Amino acid sequence: MNETDKNTTEKTTTDFLRTRIREDMASGKYEKVLTRFPPEPNGYLHIGHCKALCLNFELASEFGGHCNLRFDDTNPIKEEQEFVDAIRADIKWLGFDWGEREYFASDYFETLYGYAVKLIEKGVAYVDDLSAEEIREHRGTLTEPGRPSPYRDRTIEENLDLFTRMRAGEFDDGSKVLRARIDMASGNINLRDPVLYRILRAHHHRTGDAWCIYPMYDFAHGQSDSIEGISHSNCTLEFADHRPLYDWFLDQLEIHHPTQIEFARLALTHVMLSKRKLRQLVEDGIVTGWDDPRMPTLRALRRRGFTPESIRDLCTRVGVAKKNSTVEYALLEHCLREDLNKRANRVMAVLDPIKVVIENYPEDQSDELEAVNNPEDESAGTRTVPFSRELYIERSDFMEDPPKKFYRLSPGREVRLRYAYFVTCTDVVKNDAGEVVEIRCTYDPETRGGNAPDNRKVKATIHWVSAKHAVDAEIRLYEQLFTAENPNIVPDGKDFTMHLNPESLTVTNAKLEPSLANATADFPVQFERTGYFIPDSVDSKPGALVFNRSVSLRDSWARMQKQQAQQGQKAKA
Repeated sequence: MNETDKNTTEKTTTDFLRTRIREDMASGKYEKVLTRFPPEPNGYLHIGHCKALCLNFELASEFGGHCNLRFDDTNPIKEEQEFVDAIRADIKWLGFDWGEREYFASDYFETLYGYAVKLIEKGVAYVDDLSAEEIREHRGTLTEPGRPSPYRDRTIEENLDLFTRMRAGEFDDGSKVLRARIDMASGNINLRDPVLYRILRAHHHRTGDAWCIYPMYDFAHGQSDSIEGISHSNCTLEFADHRPLYDWFLDQLEIHHPTQIEFARLALTHVMLSKRKLRQLVEDGIVTGWDDPRMPTLRALRRRGFTPESIRDLCTRVGVAKKNSTVEYALLEHCLREDLNKRANRVMAVLDPIKVVIENYPEDQSDELEAVNNPEDESAGTRTVPFSRELYIERSDFMEDPPKKFYRLSPGREVRLRYAYFVTCTDVVKNDAGEVVEIRCTYDPETRGGNAPDNRKVKATIHWVSAKHAVDAEIRLYEQLFTAENPNIVPDGKDFTMHLNPESLTVTNAKLEPSLANATADFPVQFERTGYFIPDSVDSKPGALVFNRSVSLRDSWARMQKQQAQQGQKAKA
């Protein structure tokens, strides 16, 4: 175990959340650990959801308990079955299984309604006729107390009657709400008579038109946890100010009281996680859809070639904290490289091809050369790649007039072709504009496999593809969608789209070795010296291949960590 892995393991075993759970179980407060992951089915899961998702499922497993999947479907206007299905698929892709423990807040609509009636009967809830705007005006500010509604002192009998009639559909949408009667002068605005129910005639994806009143999220959330017997309701930090309200509901209703613990959410540099703004990118055609590989949704990351292992690794490395912070996107890329380095076969692909003709190689001949599939995995074995008189190499691997430290191919210079032979450039062919369009070389047949019998050395090894065996493919090179570390920060009058990266997608046509002719999106590969790629799950087909770059080989995170370690050593010295 290296030092990084050791530190990561210690984080996951000693963080404050796990400490609290151990204390609760040791004291006998709960018989079993039961957590939940409660997504709202109003969009697709994105990378920002993954920390809570992984944490709740992993905690349940670690302590021998269970994790419920519960859809908080209390807003029928924005929620759809499509999102329910997508969330299920994404969670399973990440490697988690909730078994039979799938629930919906809508499963509890009747129970929640009964809870609301109980609050009315206790005199701590009332029907209010103020509009949404008037309620906001009465609520006050962080420095000024709120003002009570003129309807706050309705009798219990009147409130019960009105609430029953709200359910029966006697009133127009928005004309009345049910509010809790708590404290309009509270320093916590969430306790200033929050709305519990609103009238909303909208078709629900599960209950249809059975209801015309729907509970607010804050009213459904804690009670749903209670109904399911959740032991530890692990929430991100923005719910800390809501905890007193959830406690108030549970105390008033005298029902099971889960323990709510807040932790910092996952945020990445150069990534937008606002659902509203992500929807704008889709609807404005800035991206091709929710699965555009530049998007932070799990389906987009999967299409780009990120693995579930790399995402879970990121969440583990980030750890559990009590203060929000932003993680470098480079760390996610580092996690992906570490995973793909072990599993992805190496192949040769030329993204910006220029032709090489080996003049002393027979025109009608070809060789089958042995190539290693993955030097990190001996069991991956080898494959054969064809070699012929005409090849393609990367245009950047040749310079007619190279600078001093350019060691790749140039006139008179010998280099090694990966797995093949030593070749020496003898001449070039140019077009009318003076541009090199073809490179002429000779090869040394005694260097087959890439080694010279006289032990002479070359300073560069370059990859190549046989021209007559090459497979054509479209290559999509992805970069971060936003140039700013925090794309939410914009000057007055500007929109977050001002930070869009105009070079977030570059498309090129490449030549690939023939082993990739039938490549599928299930198998990522490393294009040698270039990066990790995967066939596009939507557009790639046999005979019309499309590859997405998942991540380049250049690891800025590892380099940064090395530099910091070196600086630390110098400081100690």
